[in-house]
Amino acid sequence: MRVRGLVLVLCAGAAGCAAGVGAGAPGRPLPALSTLERAAPLAVGMSPRLEATLDSIMRAGIAGGAAPGAELAVGRYGRLVYEKGFGVLDTALAPHVPNDSTLWDMASVTKVVGTTTAAMILEDEGKLVLDRPVHDYLPEFNAPDKAGITVRMLLEHRGGLEAFAPLWRTTRGHEAYLREINTRPLAYTPGDSSIYSDWDFVLTGIIVERLTGMSEDRFLQERVWGPLGMKDTQWNPLAPPGGGATPPDTDCTALLSRATPQRLARIAPTEVDTVYRHRHIWGIVHDENACALGGVAGHAGLFSSTRDLSVFAQMLLNGGAYGGVRLIRPTTLARWTAQQNRGSSRAIGWDTPSAGSSAGHYFSPRSFGHTGFTGTSIWVDPQRGLFVILLSNRVDPTRANMRIGRLRTAVADAVQASILDAPLIQWRQR
Repeated sequence: MRVRGLVLVLCAGAAGCAAGVGAGAPGRPLPALSTLERAAPLAVGMSPRLEATLDSIMRAGIAGGAAPGAELAVGRYGRLVYEKGFGVLDTALAPHVPNDSTLWDMASVTKVVGTTTAAMILEDEGKLVLDRPVHDYLPEFNAPDKAGITVRMLLEHRGGLEAFAPLWRTTRGHEAYLREINTRPLAYTPGDSSIYSDWDFVLTGIIVERLTGMSEDRFLQERVWGPLGMKDTQWNPLAPPGGGATPPDTDCTALLSRATPQRLARIAPTEVDTVYRHRHIWGIVHDENACALGGVAGHAGLFSSTRDLSVFAQMLLNGGAYGGVRLIRPTTLARWTAQQNRGSSRAIGWDTPSAGSSAGHYFSPRSFGHTGFTGTSIWVDPQRGLFVILLSNRVDPTRANMRIGRLRTAVADAVQASILDAPLIQWRQR
């Protein structure tokens, strides 16, 4: 099966929105691909200096302390044109250079690669209706002040819920978290604003589990990771194969008993935790609430690699299909990745470019992406058939390190500036 790029779905009729026009053959479309292939930048209309430019930016960023290590992948028109690792995973624990199979803690990129994808599939199957109240799917979510909160509000961060709270101090497991979130006061009137909240996706993840009758990690393994051949993507990488979440009311720290040098060698360490686990976090999720939820949570906890996320990003650019496997309807994907409300950059689950975002200055208005607290990010530009994936462990050894922001922007701008077959436009971002 041959599939065409998502650009044709999202940008029909837009100037310059033709998939696959490369500099090697001006005006002639590149052959459509159903899976990623490696190619030189010039073959897809990008500067032959792209590699040298990105090498320079990444080396300077690592030398400047943006993160101990990082891995960068860039693709266009179904071709992977750049993939390289920099720095080391950790100077003491893992002093080796990252590669395309290194496992990184995705943090909030979990929200889009994991939970949002599951929710899109369930909507396509008619099992999830975005404008129904959350209570319809989670009867325990029954506090009077939360009666009007819909699934759509959760996915657009308009549910009125607080951003987060350190429930990990006293609470363990999905059901206990559901009870706590239900009883906690709202931060604002649902629907009035858009304020980013981890609780929105903790609840969405639980909805996925109720609708499918299985844990979120198992559902996505069966419906997404397995069919796409994404062998690295998983929650709880120290768990035995098929092990998934830890037992109810047990936090993810219990999995450290299964750590071996061989298993840890592929995983990037994160923060030195001085308040909860009291150790250097390596092999388990960095996010405290995700750990208290057993390591499998809707808002955080996913681990993945650049080789897997490149496949995932190309699936998005292909309109929800990859290698002959259809996961999501093109119309569903187009609707969910579009900005939903004035005054907010949020799409449904995804984010879109805004002033000061990690997408930099030149990603088109129809682009979508997300970042993760640990130093991860993914941006997809369907108008230019482009994806940029930057994975790092910027929180190693401390979350106080905020230098990753400048590196993300520099990479995004350099990639867009390398495109030869379309004008470089600084979009008026919302």
